Amino acid sequence: MAELGSRKDEHLDIALSEDVEAIDKTTWLEHVHLVHRALPEMDLDEVDMTVELLGKRLRAPLIIDSMTGGSERGLEVNRGLARAAGRLGIGMGVGSQRAALENPQLRRSFEVVRDEAPDIFLYANIGAPQLVRGFGIEEAKRCVEMIRADALAIHLNPLQEAIQVGGEPNYRGILDRIKDVVESVDVPVIVKEVGSGLSRETIALLESVGVSAFNVAGAGGTSWAGVESIRAARLGDDDRAHLGRVFWDWGIPTAAAIIEAKSVTGKPVIASGGMRSGLDVAKALALGADVAAMALPVLKALSSGGEEGAVGFLSSIVEEMRLTMFLTGSRNVRELRSSRYILTGELVEWARSLEVA
Repeated sequence: MAELGSRKDEHLDIALSEDVEAIDKTTWLEHVHLVHRALPEMDLDEVDMTVELLGKRLRAPLIIDSMTGGSERGLEVNRGLARAAGRLGIGMGVGSQRAALENPQLRRSFEVVRDEAPDIFLYANIGAPQLVRGFGIEEAKRCVEMIRADALAIHLNPLQEAIQVGGEPNYRGILDRIKDVVESVDVPVIVKEVGSGLSRETIALLESVGVSAFNVAGAGGTSWAGVESIRAARLGDDDRAHLGRVFWDWGIPTAAAIIEAKSVTGKPVIASGGMRSGLDVAKALALGADVAAMALPVLKALSSGGEEGAVGFLSSIVEEMRLTMFLTGSRNVRELRSSRYILTGELVEWARSLEVA
């Protein structure tokens, strides 16, 4: 248990002190060009950013994505993030709750989120490898109960587990385990990647077992292969450090992952992976995502400026989204999702490949 808490704190430290973002790969959102409307026929203050996700209202289409918990440091991070989310009326997810399932003394590091933000859209989080190695329906239900969650996220991280010192790259039988959880918990189930993207084949399989929403978490932002490579180097495991460097940029770029998702599902899609501005978020929504999620830049804002720093950063993201909607003549997110855009570069070829496959 001490090892789990230490690992979580190591991840926070590496994310804040090292360059862990993609090296050569981008999100490909730079290949999405929203068409400017010089006659928007509306006022800026008419823009309505409210959305509904899985039955819960958000004041803006934004979620603070899963990060941490399971340690004292994680508790304080979750407290600050929850307060920021509550003030802005946006959503939030917690990090993997495995540590608290194994040691009830660590529950507080997750419970604090709901205590600080009683009204936000909040999702619990359990890892796929744990579902095939001992955890099951009861543990999934405990994750939901622990934070009075509105949804449960099951995260898929095969690359991270394969690189991680002490990782568990065990995925045989996971689809059946996900099906069992979907059929047994009382809240919607989200499946999320952690930075390598979800393909349309994966989403089709997940939809077939009743998954309610998909967080595509594409490549181009934080690289968890990179994080684990740095951690392995610090621990003296040169082989895993090398593997992490080779696969640092592995994955489906975020923009392509959104297109993949929308080609096979009408269920909610959460866009994450390298979201760094409100313009990025608006582009993701125009491609068809329902909401967007951010992690690393919010963590950095919280680390450098506390709760006010996180609120200030997220407020700027919301205002950038609002201006983008105004400049595309979109009165609400539904209209933004149907606004015209142009694709260029490699993203065009990717989109075409889906049409002919």
